[in-house]
Amino acid sequence: MSRGNQSWLMGAWLMLTSLLSSSAWADTQLNLTKGVTAVSREVYDLHMLALYICTAIGVVVFGAMFWSMVFHRKSKGAKAADFHESTKVEILWTAIPIVILIAMAVPATSTLIDMENNDNSEVTIQVTGSQWKWHYKYFDQNIEYYSVLSTPREEYENQNGTFEGNGAAKNENYLLEVDRHLVIPANKKVRFLITSDDVIHAWWVPAFAVKQDANPGFINEAWAIVDEPGIYRGQCAELCGKDHGFMPIVVEVKSVADYEIWLSEQHALTAKAADAEKASLTASMSKEELMQLGESTYMAHCAACHQPTGLGLPPTFPALKGSPVATQGSIADHIDIVQNGKGMMPPFGKQLTLQQVAALVTYERNAWGNDTGDLVQSADVKAASGE
Repeated sequence: MSRGNQSWLMGAWLMLTSLLSSSAWADTQLNLTKGVTAVSREVYDLHMLALYICTAIGVVVFGAMFWSMVFHRKSKGAKAADFHESTKVEILWTAIPIVILIAMAVPATSTLIDMENNDNSEVTIQVTGSQWKWHYKYFDQNIEYYSVLSTPREEYENQNGTFEGNGAAKNENYLLEVDRHLVIPANKKVRFLITSDDVIHAWWVPAFAVKQDANPGFINEAWAIVDEPGIYRGQCAELCGKDHGFMPIVVEVKSVADYEIWLSEQHALTAKAADAEKASLTASMSKEELMQLGESTYMAHCAACHQPTGLGLPPTFPALKGSPVATQGSIADHIDIVQNGKGMMPPFGKQLTLQQVAALVTYERNAWGNDTGDLVQSADVKAASGE
């Protein structure tokens, strides 16, 4: 045997061994997942029914084709039948696909009706997509908050701020963890009202069989009843801009008792935050305190576009270092841009507290050599917003 043939056989044997090894298959997901809701299991069953029907059709069609090629080939003296426009054949190849399509359409229609049936919902949550985060609002509970990617920047950027994969080691939930989970109760029908306040996003949680576009100016609906408590992850499934890959979804399902405890905790936190916001109007922070809070706020919400160095990514994301807005413009205009956004920059007024906005503006006007000496307090932000 030649050296070339030996190498080819060795390569083929190694490939076959790797494909058949249990470790290789253990890390491979070849099929649709079943999910954790009744609808997701219906979708899985529908998927498997279609797969079985298509497989059966393939076996019959290709089986007949290969049988004909092997046993009715010209070299064996076979002669083709001489007929044209057989009425029976025409009826058969029209009737059989119709029957197959009906057999698939009946369960598919039933599943689609179930997916769109939001009747008798017990919890309603508005889901709003933003560049690049999710906002959750619980109806009748006075609870709302943003959910933002919490994977450390060091895991997806190196020290130079480029995406080369040579930063810190990636954790188990790389790019799939957020600072605040969406929390829902188990065994209760939860309705999701999905929309957007800027561009088109898509709220996708595979375990719930929920994937709905979030369109600005429109509301799409979905629902889920999850049987067992647990944590389920998803992602934005619509290309929505620069950080599309950095807006994951994490849904935490709690038992009914634990969910009620969580609601009580959130109400307490909301009241505490309101008291702190009110107290900040009369408080005065030092420059060191403002710069420290401003830096942490900037790194969490602004550095992805404007960069930790303040140099930005011109022309899309302008530099803040030495910029007219941060060095020459009025403090009120600077606050307005942070709170209400400008161009591609999203508004942060609803996401940040008055104290955070004050600290952020102070930081941007004094970091990277800007050194304006301006100090902004919560009362200044309140006055600039006209409230």
